[in-house]
Amino acid sequence: MTEDVLAGDGVWSDESDWELDEFDAEAEAGEELAMPTLAVVGRPNVGKSTLVNRILGRREAVVEDIPGVTRDRVSYEASWSGRRFWVQDTGGWEPDAKGLQQSVARQAELAMSTADAILLVVDAVVGATATDEAAVKKLRRSKIPVILVANKVDDARAEAEAASLWSLGLGEPRMVSAAHGRGTGDLLDDVLAALPETPREGTTGTGPRRVALVGKPNVGKSSLLNKLAGDERSVVHDVAGTTVDPVDSLVELGGKIWKFVDTAGLRRKVAHASGTEFYASLRTKAALEASEVAIMLIDAAQPLTEQDLRVISLVADSGRALVLAFNKWDLVDEDRRLTLEKEVDRDLVRVPWAQRVNISAHTGRAVQKLVPAMEGALESWDKRISTGRLNNWLKEVVAATPPPMRGGRLPRVLFATQAGTRPPTFVLFTTGFLEAGYRRFLERRLREEFGFDGSPVRISVRVREKRERKK
Repeated sequence: MTEDVLAGDGVWSDESDWELDEFDAEAEAGEELAMPTLAVVGRPNVGKSTLVNRILGRREAVVEDIPGVTRDRVSYEASWSGRRFWVQDTGGWEPDAKGLQQSVARQAELAMSTADAILLVVDAVVGATATDEAAVKKLRRSKIPVILVANKVDDARAEAEAASLWSLGLGEPRMVSAAHGRGTGDLLDDVLAALPETPREGTTGTGPRRVALVGKPNVGKSSLLNKLAGDERSVVHDVAGTTVDPVDSLVELGGKIWKFVDTAGLRRKVAHASGTEFYASLRTKAALEASEVAIMLIDAAQPLTEQDLRVISLVADSGRALVLAFNKWDLVDEDRRLTLEKEVDRDLVRVPWAQRVNISAHTGRAVQKLVPAMEGALESWDKRISTGRLNNWLKEVVAATPPPMRGGRLPRVLFATQAGTRPPTFVLFTTGFLEAGYRRFLERRLREEFGFDGSPVRISVRVREKRERKK
């Protein structure tokens, strides 16, 4: 029944009334159980990100043939044999790192101290190095389970060479080839045996909240990311379309770590794009799907365009929380502000619930206001209303304003439940179809009562089937 409810409108029969309590209990269970965290650590260029991608079953972590590509701690959700857990990719760890590499090593050490299990990755071709031995010495002082991974074991001859890694004192090295997948299934079985069911006390496996920066080309996405990060994380140029691949950055704002993804500007529909623009559009959509909240940048100094509206529709369809950032506000005069308000009222009717902030990525004006806007939008996106409170409110609203008659009959709203969060999704069980206008009315009243600023709200209707009376 749950799948039918989440899929959208449908029908339900009296015989299934007993399922409501079961479904409601599932909804009330609500928040997902916290998941344990697996940290993947090791010196630079041993194949950590390649192994992370192999564990995930998809290409998420950036991989290159040069050391030091990964700098931050980045968390990804993984699953194996029905169990879900977080995987943290880390930058290369070195004991005596200086400058930027020292910050990278500090992030890796933080991952080591907060994880529930650790994969120490060693290059089996090179063998154990002084850095590997220093990492082992550091890990032995913790009580966290450590699995030694001998990577780049592509054939039987390499297996014989990898056997020398027993000398590190972490037990049997698990021999894998992250690039080809050899041995990774057995490794993941060992990972599940080492991971606890829930995170250790005092740790969290949720990872940073994920933010997608979206908008048309040359609207200031990369400039905003650089301003928030305090350094040149993204290439900025006056030529539109400088960013092609999504650029990930972990940025500390308001005492929290946020994962920002700077995406390529969407010029036109993917079907009409070509070459790098086509692939940039696909990657931008994928980045949006992987995010939790989107910051939609709009050039406040220019009239709203079809491109702006198309990107906003893309965000709304994805079900992500949304913050509208009107950029280049330092270039907006009084006349333009009045015109812009009319454009917003006329063109942004699909997302009246979105948080709105006026900023200047170039000067830094009001960019700090994005943090409370994102936090408020995510709070709404995660919000759950208890079934009792929801139905008490619904009873009062329907009594005061009944739904319009349909086919000469007045549909009754029998029951409601919140089927999920992210975004908040509500299911109404009725005796008849509810018009789209009445659903919008209920959504508006729902927002007034419970507050869902910054988050879309989805309402679906399940109509009860009539049963023929037995003669």
